[in-house]
This record gives sequence, C-alpha cells and structure tokens, in this order.
Amino acid sequence: MASDSIKKTIQVALGVCLVCSILVSAAAVSLSSRQAENKQLDKIKNILSAGGIDFTGKNPQQLYNEKIKAVTIELETGKILSEKAEQDLLRPENFDIKKISGMPKYSQAIPSDKDIAGIKRMPSYMVIYEVLDSKGGIDKYIFPVHGKGLWSTLYGFISLDNKLQTVEGITFYEHGETPGLGGEVDNPNWKNSWKGKKAFNENGEYIIDVLKGRVDPSNPNSIHQIDGLSGSTLTTRGVDYLMKFWLGENGYGTFLENLRKEGSNEKI
Repeated sequence: MASDSIKKTIQVALGVCLVCSILVSAAAVSLSSRQAENKQLDKIKNILSAGGIDFTGKNPQQLYNEKIKAVTIELETGKILSEKAEQDLLRPENFDIKKISGMPKYSQAIPSDKDIAGIKRMPSYMVIYEVLDSKGGIDKYIFPVHGKGLWSTLYGFISLDNKLQTVEGITFYEHGETPGLGGEVDNPNWKNSWKGKKAFNENGEYIIDVLKGRVDPSNPNSIHQIDGLSGSTLTTRGVDYLMKFWLGENGYGTFLENLRKEGSNEKI
C-alpha cells in the first residue's frame, strides 16, 4: 500500500514537472520575438544616447531613422562597403558583433601582444553610425566598442565630433560588471564626464587616459583624462584598454585616417 502511494506521488510530481516545463518552453518561444525587439530597441536608445540625441517622450525608432545612418566598413582598408558588396550578415540591420566575431570568414584572431582589449577575435567588418545634422551633413560619428572588464565583456558606443577630436558621448549597453563598482559604467555622471574630452591630438594620436584615481582639474592633461571607477581597478583598466584598442591602429585607425584625409565633414 505504501509502495503504491509513493509510486503515485512520484507520478504526480513527474506530471507536474512535465506540464511546467511545457508551459515554460511555450512562454519562452512566444516571448522570444518580443525579447529580440526589446533588445534591439535598447540598442537603438544607446546609439541615440551616445550621439547626444534626446529621445525622452519620443519614438526612438523614428528618431533613429531620421537622425542616424548606419554603414558597414572593412577595418583593414578603412573603406565603406557598397550595398552591392554587402552580404546579408554584413548589412547594418543584420549585423551581430558576437556572431560575426565567431565566424572565421568574417573575423580574425588577434595576436596576444596586440589584444589589449582581451577579446581574442575581432570582426573584419564593423557597422558605424553617422549622426546627421539638419542639412543632411555629418554632425558626429558613433563607433561600437567592446572589451574585457573584470567579470564580463563590455559592449558600448563612443561618439566623436565630425572633426574626430572630441568625445561627444559614451554608453555601455551590455555588461556583467559588479553593481556599485564596475557597474558604475552605467552611472550618468561618469558617462557625462567623457563629454568634451579630447580623444585625439593634432597628429591624430589617441590620447584619452582613464585613470585609476580622480582627475586633477588643474593638470593641463585633464582635458584628455577620465576619472577611474572607484573600487574597480580592473573594470577601469578594461575600459581604458578597449578604447585604446578600438580607436587605435588595430581598430578603427585606418578608417579614421581615411576620414581625416578626405575631410570628415563630408558625408560618407
């Protein structure tokens, strides 16, 4: 009798587990498209934020369509791919950094002595964004960046003015850093501290330094220095290194040099 009771209890438990797993799976499938839409919308908001475009009370997607132009570039040559040359995965609307980075056809391993961002592989192509002014010219450029922090890979955007010298904004839209420490990369005050900083000198050399401590305003170098994240040395170092990598010769360097030669205020 006791054996039958135990058997029935196990059968009921298994039945409940089966029903629950089916419900959870169904919910995950039904919500997957919505989750993808929300993720894309969040990315759009971060692009707008990095570009200094206020979307409060407005339709972010509409603003993006009006103010932003996305183009795919080949990092090695610094050239923009024509629409005819773009393959489906390289089109801005389909481009996925994580997916592309794992595909040998579209990415490459980074020598350890050059991999200061700690990402091991990098795409051979990237999608960058133009912020258009009221006349259709380029007001700013927005560059995706990513690199290793303490616990995670940080993914974000940094924008530069059309002369490619001054930082206009920065955001991180995905990371797994410790809240209150490395997670302070999301702190609006810290992000605002980047605005107006000189990213490049007159020779086109990247000069931003993210310090371990705080910036001394009286120091002449403060114009290109950023406060470190309190209590998070490794995340601070990660941000410093990922910016140096992507805005240096191994990242967008060739593209930036091409823009400087052609005149960065001309529409690309």
